[in-house]
Amino acid sequence: MINAAYLQHGPDLDAVTTLAPARMATACRRVGARFVHVSTDVVFDGTTDRPYRETDPVSPVHEYGRAKAASEAAVLTADPSAVVARTSLLWGDRDDPGPQVMLTTRSDMSFYEDEYRNPISVVALAAACRELAGRDDVTGLLHVAGADTVSRLEFAQRVCGLVGVDAGALKGSDRPDDPTRPGNCPLDSSRARELLDTPLTGIREFVS
Repeated sequence: MINAAYLQHGPDLDAVTTLAPARMATACRRVGARFVHVSTDVVFDGTTDRPYRETDPVSPVHEYGRAKAASEAAVLTADPSAVVARTSLLWGDRDDPGPQVMLTTRSDMSFYEDEYRNPISVVALAAACRELAGRDDVTGLLHVAGADTVSRLEFAQRVCGLVGVDAGALKGSDRPDDPTRPGNCPLDSSRARELLDTPLTGIREFVS
């Protein structure tokens, strides 16, 4: 079973993002089913000067990050044989580009030039999760993100063609000094690249 459901805010945040995955993991362990839980890079505070590794302690700075960090711990307590796949910004295709891509259509948006992530396509992430679902030799935390560390602005520029936006029209800005917003959250996915047959390609290989 692969769980990618979540809420980022609202009254059902804890129920959906934290409690439900643990119950799914418990049910999977009971029947001997494999459980893959999709998590996020914002379980970290973004103050790193290098990509985060699986062994780094979590340090969430907002409600969603805390809920995801709690879900990771709860899942692995309920089922130590499960996999928690942390990932980053996602993009889709022209039919379903995804919320991050849709931000490029808003004239009031600016994109940070000094905040860095490792975007991965939905197709690649789904393939990696399907592979993990069949790999009972991989357990625990695993970073599953794209190969390229890019700014939010570069990511927006590379995917905006999916929704017919001119990359030159996008505005860049510096990240605000906000302690409740993670800064740089690059993920070191070298372990996943060694373990998986699925290629974790980066955004710079993508042509929209």
